[in-house]
Amino acid sequence: MCGIIGYTGTRDVTPILLDGLRRLEYRGYDSAGIAVYDPTAQHLRVARREGKISGLEQLLEDSPLKGSVGIGHTRWATHGRPSDDNAHPHRAGHVAVVHNGIIENYQQLRSELQGKGASFGSETDSEVIAHLLEAEMKESGCDLLEALGKALGRLHGTWAMAAISDQQPGEIVVARHNAPLLIGLGGPGVGEESPAAENYVASDAGALLAYTRTVVDLEDGDIARVRADSVEIFDASGEPVRRPRRRIEWSPIAAERQGFKHYMLKEIHEQPRAIADTVVGCGFADGAVAFDGLDLGALRERGRLILLGCGTSWHAALTGKYLIERLARLRVEVDLASEFRYRDPIITKDDLVIAISQSGETADTLAALKEAKARGARSLAICNVIGSTITRVADQVLYTRAGPEISVASTKAFTTQLAVLTLLAVHLGRLTGSLEESRAAALVDGLRDLPRQVDNLLAQGAAIRTVARRYLQARDCIFLGRGLGFPVALEGALKLKEISYVHAEGYASGEMKHGPIALIDEQVPVIVLALQGPGYQKVVSNLEEVRARGGRIIAVATMGDQAIADVADDVLLVPAVAEELQPIVSSVPLQLLAYHFADLKGTDVDQPRNLAKSVTVE
Repeated sequence: MCGIIGYTGTRDVTPILLDGLRRLEYRGYDSAGIAVYDPTAQHLRVARREGKISGLEQLLEDSPLKGSVGIGHTRWATHGRPSDDNAHPHRAGHVAVVHNGIIENYQQLRSELQGKGASFGSETDSEVIAHLLEAEMKESGCDLLEALGKALGRLHGTWAMAAISDQQPGEIVVARHNAPLLIGLGGPGVGEESPAAENYVASDAGALLAYTRTVVDLEDGDIARVRADSVEIFDASGEPVRRPRRRIEWSPIAAERQGFKHYMLKEIHEQPRAIADTVVGCGFADGAVAFDGLDLGALRERGRLILLGCGTSWHAALTGKYLIERLARLRVEVDLASEFRYRDPIITKDDLVIAISQSGETADTLAALKEAKARGARSLAICNVIGSTITRVADQVLYTRAGPEISVASTKAFTTQLAVLTLLAVHLGRLTGSLEESRAAALVDGLRDLPRQVDNLLAQGAAIRTVARRYLQARDCIFLGRGLGFPVALEGALKLKEISYVHAEGYASGEMKHGPIALIDEQVPVIVLALQGPGYQKVVSNLEEVRARGGRIIAVATMGDQAIADVADDVLLVPAVAEELQPIVSSVPLQLLAYHFADLKGTDVDQPRNLAKSVTVE
């Protein structure tokens, strides 16, 4: 949550900062701002505006900021409502700061600083950082980097931060602790010097795609001084360190809408390519995933697989439980990562913890992963972002190959997570001997054919939009699924509620008569996963119970199912695939239904209210 961008070099900094902020806006869009060193006036100038980046752009058109060094920020509000005053950067004297994360002891620090004469202009926790830096420089005469090191010793919480000062106009100082931050190398490498160069800082590599492909990921506890002609990094003990470079493989055009009305629609349509790349990228061949180091004997006799995730990734984890238990006959638990640490979980060295995260920076999932490792468990990450924090903490990684996902509502990240979990379940099934070779081969062939099947599903977009239009007056929706359809029902409900603001809940079909059926009337659409397979007849019985109470039914059903039209008002058809692959194909029409529902209602599909893409605070 929240986005940071910084630049130091010789070019006009404002267009670079604005471009970076536009690319980061999916991380937060409550307010935005930039701070630039004005070489003519020899002081910092700050521009901030509540709302989206477009408001800041208008402000800067009216009052331009000129300079070649600056920092910018787009905010997802934690402390203090969205407003101009609460927008970053925060300034104190000669210093301006942008910050992602939470300062837990800010009230104590704020009171102390106010006692020394500091005047605060915001309600945020982040402003204390600027005042701490200003006080350290004034009281001890130290430079900005040293002041940062001293200030960090007084902070409790999480942070990725960048600061500039008009007393050291050529540099940006940065720090990271449990929040992502990287340095983009536009000219020199780390520790190298060049007379004519430029460098960047950002909370997400996507902000830098137009300017550099070479980045250095900071580690927790690192602080750094970034100048146009040099980069110096120091670890938590203050010792100089060299961090490895990596190259960003995503192209700038991959992060553009490319003619689609919204990023979400583009990303839904990218799923055939994303699934194909994921299957190939996992190194799957002859029934084996590129995954080793698993003590299968200990896992079968004493251990468990523990799948962790939040939101959409938790729904993928729940699907993974069904698949792994069915195909590999191993014990699997699924935990909400946000709850995992707080229930004092029982973990052993024989357990394998699998952390699932699109961004690899999800704070709750990262904290849960670290807790499990501290208790002796081995770990595996399933993630979309190479070099992200979770991939560096986990012992091993299986990457999804979804490419950049900009829309807050996850689509292709979810289906590629399902693809990886299916591959893993097949792999484990072969290792345990629970899955016959012929069955494994059939599932692999089915996975390889999924891109074609999904591509055909996408052609139903216009028909699904027509269905969505019929239910626009609904204020509540219920999603039902049984077995592998249950996690998909949860995900379908999440998609609809987060982008259309229609209240939606997902339930296991068999649970409907244990409470949710009380909600059914002609004003409450019921969306049901009713694909052919085990439990189909029971799902049809559930539909009859809904019809008997006047409910309106949208069924997601298998092509060729003639009977379903007798009990459903509308039917969304998906191809006949192996039951283990049904979650992927049945997710696509629910994504399209949610998208068209929201688009027809006129909501902000890509940036729904109160949400942000990468949840980096707990």
